[in-house]
Amino acid sequence: MTISLRNRRSWAAATATALALASLAALGGTATPASASGRAATSGPATATTATALAPASAAALKPASPAASASPASGDPAAPAALTLPRPTGPYATGRDTLFLTDHERADPWVPAAGARQLLVSLHYPARPGSGSGPAPYMPEEEARLMLAQRGLDDPEWPGLVAATGTFSRTDARPAPGRFPLVLLSPGFGTPRATLTGLAEELASRGYVVATADHPYESTGTELPDGRVLTCAACDEVAAQPDDAGRRKVLAAVSAGRAADFSFLLDRLTGPRPAWRHARTIDARRVGMAGHSIGGNAAASTMAADRRVDAGVNMDGMFFDPVAARGLDRRPFLMLGTDPGHAPGAGDTSWDEGWARLDGFKRWLTVRDSGHFTFTDTPSIGEQLGIVDPDAPLSAARSTTITRAYVTAFFDRSLRGRAARLLDGPTPAHPEVLFQRP
Repeated sequence: MTISLRNRRSWAAATATALALASLAALGGTATPASASGRAATSGPATATTATALAPASAAALKPASPAASASPASGDPAAPAALTLPRPTGPYATGRDTLFLTDHERADPWVPAAGARQLLVSLHYPARPGSGSGPAPYMPEEEARLMLAQRGLDDPEWPGLVAATGTFSRTDARPAPGRFPLVLLSPGFGTPRATLTGLAEELASRGYVVATADHPYESTGTELPDGRVLTCAACDEVAAQPDDAGRRKVLAAVSAGRAADFSFLLDRLTGPRPAWRHARTIDARRVGMAGHSIGGNAAASTMAADRRVDAGVNMDGMFFDPVAARGLDRRPFLMLGTDPGHAPGAGDTSWDEGWARLDGFKRWLTVRDSGHFTFTDTPSIGEQLGIVDPDAPLSAARSTTITRAYVTAFFDRSLRGRAARLLDGPTPAHPEVLFQRP
């Protein structure tokens, strides 16, 4: 992986950033994870059996910033980064957002048992009445942003505040729109905060879905609890401590299976007889889907195998460390949406070939040209606004956003609403980057 940086201070800083981003892309579904401190772990190189190999950039491959661009911008300088914003949702509904902090008293935390019962932080995006609510929902806490950026080798002191303040299109305390809506569960990548799936959550909510995105404590670079404590990535340390690839894969399979337990608990708290969310009446519990990025995509399959209430699943560029159940998924639909060629048939991640053979319902295997591991998250949009470019994944932020939204929404419209989804029938001139794989 190589990157080019605009408005950065030095070539040396760019080189360090490229190396850190290569490590993070590996963590997200491919190689050595971060430590709980947010620094790249050094447990040894990952092998191709862990995932698609990603070679760190060489200094020669990087283009240094121009002297003018390298200068640190002064306050008020036109070169200073402007306020960041997510892409605007395209659906007919306004969107609201709530946050839940839940405790599962029947399970100890799997990574830090001394911490007590398993806890979850959940963002709920939902169709809202226009004009209701207070201010825009915040993107993420600044300390979470700092830890995430530090893990990626991005240490500009201005950036955590900028990223944390990224503009969203959901409002807090908004009144829900009338009606009942399908529920979509979202799970982020390993080591990645739930906020990085906000753009997709807002899009789905604007199109008439309730969306519950979970942070899984001790599986992210940073999760800030309501009392101000910040939990770092103990699970990352557990992966890094393994002596070999088989050990790392075993721990990552446990991550995916553990998330299935998290989401079964969350479904109980959202759709059970005593729901935890004040607007739970807006959820149609008969129509539930789940999508995830990286290991969160693996967790979608793990959750479907463990919980029959989930009717459809999407894996966005995640290796199946926890394999698709040998018995299949009871003919429930599943979408695999990944990078090309990394997740093409016969490419580095053979778990997709194996998973495809086991999927026994409606299924699609799509890959996207010029994409990267984080194409399916908010990263391209935020990175592009900060001047971060990865030449190995040249798909623009606009195209990354459009493709992810279009295909994930079409899949859930078909699977949960019974709507026609011609987009899933085959290639289309509107999306020439999307390849339909038919192994």
